[in-house]
Amino acid sequence: EEAPKEETVLGIRGVLKIKGAIWWLFGFLFYCAGESTVMHWASSFLVKGRGFAEDHAAALASMFFIGMTLGRFLSGFVADRVGDKRMIRLGAAIAVAGTVCLFLSGQVLPTIGLVLMGFGCAPIYPCIMHATPNVFGEDKTQAIIGIQMGFAYMGSLLLSPLFGLLAQFAGMGLLPVYFAAAIVLMFLLLERTYKVKGCS
Repeated sequence: EEAPKEETVLGIRGVLKIKGAIWWLFGFLFYCAGESTVMHWASSFLVKGRGFAEDHAAALASMFFIGMTLGRFLSGFVADRVGDKRMIRLGAAIAVAGTVCLFLSGQVLPTIGLVLMGFGCAPIYPCIMHATPNVFGEDKTQAIIGIQMGFAYMGSLLLSPLFGLLAQFAGMGLLPVYFAAAIVLMFLLLERTYKVKGCS
């Protein structure tokens, strides 16, 4: 019986030297930045950017979480058959498409937009985590995921507040653009990793 592979002990420098790791880490950072920005600022966007009443805006902002919950539930049934890469691609496309609805008038379409954004985001985080061993090898997984989580916190704790600063000058209407930019950057960086690693 073949012995299990031992984990490779790597520090931050060691992880960053792994081919493609830097793109993967920053891709995860931008995803977490986009997700946390919507979580923290969706209500403010609806109030200041779209003129909704505060209580109504708070209720509508929860649609992002509902979409994500529904998406996580459904993606659990199809993720193994579809594969991590396709799930991430599909999720990114749905999430970015949802931002279009936030620019449209009325209350129904922005609500649908937030649901779609959450639904699209749903499979991305778990699929990135699940894909890491396949992309980099099981012997490096523990080290990479440890650094990966650090990048996730940086995305949430730095880039979400950065949106708040930018919104003071550009307005809350910037939210859909900021979110879409984060998701597109994530997509491009992950695709770059797949290309560099020769993943099919």
